[in-house]
Amino acid sequence: MASKRKSTRSKKEALDGTELLVLELQEIHSAESQLARVLPRLIKAAESETLQEKLEERLAEGERVLKEVDSALEELDETPGRKKNVAAEGLINDAREHIQEIQVGPALDAVLIAAIQKTEHYCIAAWGTAKALGQALGQSSVVSSMERALKEGKAFDEELTQLAEKEVMPLLLSEESEEEEASSTRSRTAKNGGTERRAN
Repeated sequence: MASKRKSTRSKKEALDGTELLVLELQEIHSAESQLARVLPRLIKAAESETLQEKLEERLAEGERVLKEVDSALEELDETPGRKKNVAAEGLINDAREHIQEIQVGPALDAVLIAAIQKTEHYCIAAWGTAKALGQALGQSSVVSSMERALKEGKAFDEELTQLAEKEVMPLLLSEESEEEEASSTRSRTAKNGGTERRAN
């Protein structure tokens, strides 16, 4: 048993701090690239103009993050690589599926906000990790770019929460109550019509 454990361990890669930072930056690059490809579709699918504006802002922010990550990787004599960030892919695919399944309106907007916030929370965690590694390794450009991304990401997340609470959810609930009222009216009309027919 001991020899099996040893052989398994020897197959695993031992990474130093710089290699960990490179790996984290490559994962961030992949996540931002995937998000940049899907955001235009989400913008088109959103009904709320405010949500469209917020997603456009996030697209611009993502472009800045990508440029800064590219610069940081260049400084470390590395490239973004080709490995796909599967965690980000799953979150982004979730948002893509919602567009196909839910009709345009407050319900889709609410679900899109949730999907984007989940992705943003992942990004915030990744930026925080890269910042901590950058600090430990004395990579000041990584630290400053990740600090800015964290600040903007947290503000963006809070803005989406406010948008959901103040605009999207009230619209969704008012639509639901209108539908219930219309359904109730149809039901009463059908009952009254049936009574009249029986009376005649």
